[in-house]
Amino acid sequence: MLDLLPDLCDHYGEDVRWLPLPTHDYGGRTIFYGEVVTLRCFEDNSLVRDIVSEDGTGKVLVIDGHGSCRLALLGDQLAMLAHNNNWEGIVINGAARDIGTLGTIDIGVKALAACPFKTEKRQTGDRNVTLTVAHTLVYPGDMLYADRNGILLSKKALDLSVVGDD
Repeated sequence: MLDLLPDLCDHYGEDVRWLPLPTHDYGGRTIFYGEVVTLRCFEDNSLVRDIVSEDGTGKVLVIDGHGSCRLALLGDQLAMLAHNNNWEGIVINGAARDIGTLGTIDIGVKALAACPFKTEKRQTGDRNVTLTVAHTLVYPGDMLYADRNGILLSKKALDLSVVGDD
């Protein structure tokens, strides 16, 4: 399967929300989906570590870094930790780093940009809150579907059997 979102839009157009966030694919997996876990934080990835240390089976972490690309909210160590704990992917309204290594880890990673600087550690942020990202509401428990076409959100899990083999 090379594309997921176009078929989902064709079959579930009324049931999905487009997240018009201009992200780049940095992870080793470009197609991923799962239940949303949300985190709002600004230039501090302390809670990212806490969350990806938990079992992420069937889940996608959506981090609202308020669009700041001054400090990276995810790097290779946290991505590997997320991979080892079975997270499907991470979407960042902000920056990531260690881009070359991220591409070798079998996890979906979408971020606005790359930045080589790490964050401060202040243990600040809000977990499992409703986010407003790119004028779109992202709720904890939403289902997120991502590929190179972008990101879709749905209130419920979608039947992926409607997706054709491209």
